[in-house]
Amino acid sequence: MSIAMEYEALVIGSGFGGGAMCARLSKRWPGKVLLLERGKAYPKGRFPRSPNDLASNFWSPADDNSERPRTILQQKTNKGALLGMFDVRSFSRMDTVTCAGLGGGSLIYANVFLRPPAHVFQTYWPKTLNLQTLAPYYDVAQSVLGARPIPPHRNESDERYILRTIEFQRFAAEQKLPSKLSDIAVFFGNGYNYANQAQPLEIGLQEPNRYGAIQTSCTYCGECDIGCNVHAKNSTDLNYIHAAREYHGAKVQTQTQVDRIVPLNATGQDDPQAHGEHGYRVYYQDYGSGKAGSTTAQRVVVSAGTLGSNELLLRCRDVHRSLPAISQRLGYRFSGNGDFLSFALDGKREINSTYGPVITQYIDHHLFENHDPERAFLLEDASVPTHAGWAMATLEPVLDPWDRFKILLSVIKEAICSLYPGHKSQRMGSLISQLLSQDITQYSAVLLCMGIDKSDGRFSLNPAGFLNLDWPQKTSQQLYDAILGIGERFKEFIGGRYFLPMPNWLWPMRHNVSVHPLGGCTLADSANEGVVSAAEHDRGQVFGYVGLYVADGSIVPGALGSNPAATITALSEWIAHGITGQQPDSSLK
Repeated sequence: MSIAMEYEALVIGSGFGGGAMCARLSKRWPGKVLLLERGKAYPKGRFPRSPNDLASNFWSPADDNSERPRTILQQKTNKGALLGMFDVRSFSRMDTVTCAGLGGGSLIYANVFLRPPAHVFQTYWPKTLNLQTLAPYYDVAQSVLGARPIPPHRNESDERYILRTIEFQRFAAEQKLPSKLSDIAVFFGNGYNYANQAQPLEIGLQEPNRYGAIQTSCTYCGECDIGCNVHAKNSTDLNYIHAAREYHGAKVQTQTQVDRIVPLNATGQDDPQAHGEHGYRVYYQDYGSGKAGSTTAQRVVVSAGTLGSNELLLRCRDVHRSLPAISQRLGYRFSGNGDFLSFALDGKREINSTYGPVITQYIDHHLFENHDPERAFLLEDASVPTHAGWAMATLEPVLDPWDRFKILLSVIKEAICSLYPGHKSQRMGSLISQLLSQDITQYSAVLLCMGIDKSDGRFSLNPAGFLNLDWPQKTSQQLYDAILGIGERFKEFIGGRYFLPMPNWLWPMRHNVSVHPLGGCTLADSANEGVVSAAEHDRGQVFGYVGLYVADGSIVPGALGSNPAATITALSEWIAHGITGQQPDSSLK
């Protein structure tokens, strides 16, 4: 008996995995694909910027019992629920930052498209998957995302000159380490990004990209990681998802959190003992209407991000018992991708950390060349938004209190004296200039590292049914020590006064922070080794089920050492090719 499904395919999540899957599946089944995204859509100019809005721009719905930082819990108490972008979680020895919004992690990532070295695929990965196998899918993904290096500059007065890039390259040369410009998915004009033209579009001008979405040629404001309000970031809502809707009639529903996936039997009834041959029912909460709902689909793709996909599938297996046949390896092989953020502060060498795309280059510390598996990582430059620069300026009195205090006293004295008749101050302007001079962001550097950690974390559920993580931090300590070492050397390079890791790393917390969580639903050759099949005939399909797939960072079997967006998108293209039988191309038509 054939049961009519509402959709041929349902995709949960809209990041690099969900966006690519939505585009490919909607081409195969026009008008019969639904994408569900828990977060909001962010049109141009709608990302929060005021202190008040940023303070509550976090994710924690009313019924959420995840471990959150205290400040977020306080905001939730004040507002009842938080449905903002940043999903910040606190686990044992590891904190994570991910994104809720149409475009998923692509809304806040640092734009880098980088293929990992071939030897990464030799550890933990299934035998059939390697860099060569995935090369055509990397190529397509890079073309869709328009990833190219920053446009060249003519001289130091050129508005495209980024001092930070040059200084990081000089540091690499001093350390005798390779440095390369990164391919970044930032819009510099349709011709530059998609036709490989030499000349970019003038800064700040707008035009349609190759898929018809209006974008702005990058304004070098450094706001990539908090949502690009001019849409200069090539996020998936402006390419993959835009094309899925405009070309193939995909339906997109935002502010919708999936609660449960249940297989159907031959009569169309929920049946946890079924294995997907007759499709699935997906239950969800619609935060827009405040109501619960459900729909049916012949196949379901879980692309809710590493945390979201693990949490959903663990609940389906262990709480709702709706997918009891999922592998017992679910939750294993978590990796923070070696993420480590630190700062070299108050140097003598100018860096200018408030100008340019967030990342422009990377320094290879034994990841690609002269590989050292215990100490392999990349060091990438970083910018900070201008308004964050003002916040950083408040550190100056702390770093150099006496000098700042003397200047402040002089300003106050001159201001008081100027009130008396006959007093004419010649120094007020000069003193105010001194008070605002030596902007700390101009002489400090943000150091972004990622590397090959041991990928030995494990997800589970806490007693309330929300995600928990055990991260055995000490097994990756050699990597962190090497990262701390290069940070100290960078401080010396700029003549800095301080080297400061993320406060979370300081005693007594000693937490890592990952913005690139990976694993838990890993690709494997069998259910004894992982959760998702790497076989040619059922790419990305969950072991034990038909028509249930996972396509996001959770399927990556171990640390990549490089920014994972390229690999997540390539793997999703590879899985979509297996499902649809259609060779992907970058036109998306």
